[in-house]
Amino acid sequence: MNLGELEKLVLNYFWQTAVADAKQVYAHFEQTRGGTLNTIQSTLDRLYKKDLLTREKIGHAFQYRAAKQRKDFIAGLIKDTTNEFTKPNEDTIMAAFVSLSSELNEEQLDQLEQLIKNHRLTTPLVEET
Repeated sequence: MNLGELEKLVLNYFWQTAVADAKQVYAHFEQTRGGTLNTIQSTLDRLYKKDLLTREKIGHAFQYRAAKQRKDFIAGLIKDTTNEFTKPNEDTIMAAFVSLSSELNEEQLDQLEQLIKNHRLTTPLVEET
């Protein structure tokens, strides 16, 4: 998925702020980034159309929130990218993670191992078809 600089900033904003309207987002970026309220509204609409934000009309304004948690968004990016370069039932993705793990220190590897253990305990196994 291709995101512009402002779209990335706004998406990160919503991962830190549960819900906001265009004026609140504009106020947040006005001092550091500049731009106009119209630019923010257009950006929010693009992110909504990309299914990255949800919105609900309250009064005269839309209230926006992130449609996905950051970790789920990043997982989707990884999946989409790797699907473009791998074949079904190929272990390329796991091999890539092993390659990436060579850059991790012991503490990070322990943390990764714990995350995998927790995931196994809380997520049902996916059966191959």
